[in-house]
Amino acid sequence: MRAVVLDAPGLPEALQIRDRPVPTPQTGQVLIRVRAFGLNRSELHTRLGLSHGVSFPRVLGIEATGTVVACPGGEYSTGQQVAALMGGMGRTFDGGYAEFTCVPVRQVVPFSSALDWAVLGAVPEMLQTAHGSLTVGLDAQRGQSLLIRGGTSSVGMATAVLAKRLGMTVLSTTRNSAKEDALRRLGVDHVVVDDGGNVARQARAIFADGVDAALELIGTPTLPDTLHAVRVHGVVCFTGMLSNEWTVRDFYPIEYLPRGVRLTAYAGDATDLPSAVLQEFLDAVAAGQAVVPIHRVYRLDQIAEAHAEMEAGRAAGKLVVVP
Repeated sequence: MRAVVLDAPGLPEALQIRDRPVPTPQTGQVLIRVRAFGLNRSELHTRLGLSHGVSFPRVLGIEATGTVVACPGGEYSTGQQVAALMGGMGRTFDGGYAEFTCVPVRQVVPFSSALDWAVLGAVPEMLQTAHGSLTVGLDAQRGQSLLIRGGTSSVGMATAVLAKRLGMTVLSTTRNSAKEDALRRLGVDHVVVDDGGNVARQARAIFADGVDAALELIGTPTLPDTLHAVRVHGVVCFTGMLSNEWTVRDFYPIEYLPRGVRLTAYAGDATDLPSAVLQEFLDAVAAGQAVVPIHRVYRLDQIAEAHAEMEAGRAAGKLVVVP
């Protein structure tokens, strides 16, 4: 099989396509023929040497979508459509940047869909993160207002789609005014152009008391401003780190947190994406009731170009690779 191998952290060109043996699954594992996979910020962190617990050489990829080739334990049948994600994929064991991947059974989520593989490949990790942030991180409710900080990221756009289906009023940020239309096409109610970090002022011009909830996808540099955009007893969920800045130095809660605003966080696994949730979303896409925000689809031999685009932050939506 062809696989994308990273021998050590480096530039996009460090991702090398090589021939490797197809993995042999053991009991408790599933061998998957990869039909498509999405790119994720986590993989950029690994390529840059920012991820902990990674050994090299490594096939990256924290998700993959395809069909079951073999499952020694009998949990899944040959030909079953499945998504695989998280659980150490692409970090502690080889992941989805390949024509085949072998993963633990618990990392597999089954589905059935006639959608194009490029569309299916964009969904798993994006949906898991957006769904978990809304339900676990924010406990979002119909009729509430939601600020998405980092709105043109794939997770930000997926969250907007889910939030609108939930009946929320959505404010999404972008630093690039050229991306405003991409957000409006998703049904975003208010596009907020981040003009230097003062999004709270713009959000409060729309909701004077502050929004009900906010999803932080940029990271610690923008978190204080995001917190000040939220009303008393509102919630901010810290999910993403597009800035690559992960920690708050000299954190003094009483000074850092606005009075009465609640701060939570979300990180999930395959077990946080129930098969029923994935199936319902894919059915909604097939029926034209939801959209999958895809920026561009690449071939496997374009992986370095795809990583360069992800690192540059030019995309509005998900980058997908079809082997």
